[in-house]
Amino acid sequence: MTKRYIVDNINRLEFIQLPKKTNANSSIPEFGIKHGARSGHKPESGIVLRSKVWLEKDGKLFMGWGRATLLERIDKLGSISAAARSMKLAYRNAWLWVEAMNRLAPTPLVEKSTGGPRGGHTRLTDEGRRIVKDYLEKRASIMNIINR
Repeated sequence: MTKRYIVDNINRLEFIQLPKKTNANSSIPEFGIKHGARSGHKPESGIVLRSKVWLEKDGKLFMGWGRATLLERIDKLGSISAAARSMKLAYRNAWLWVEAMNRLAPTPLVEKSTGGPRGGHTRLTDEGRRIVKDYLEKRASIMNIINR
């Protein structure tokens, strides 16, 4: 119900409730779930089982879908900023993700160099490629189990 105040006389303020305008489709709330297309899934009818897979080390996020994608793009583009731009991700977030992964990994996953005539570059180490490959294999096996 919508609450409205109506003045029928200068000395008297009257309170009435008006019915709220409703659409025919608004009887079932959506709860704001709109992330299906963002995560690469096409909407499907009926009930569908979904899962997210990530790796943690000592309770901290180590590797997930976004971080694996970032590392793959760093390997392909040779730059954290170019990889971040290609994902529409802020450079600071990408840099923080790389720093967190390097700190949690036994050896660095990404090597950065600054300066030089053409500026710095970034490259994925062999350990970084191995961890991305392992994560993607684990994720694929879990998705296969879910889709049976």
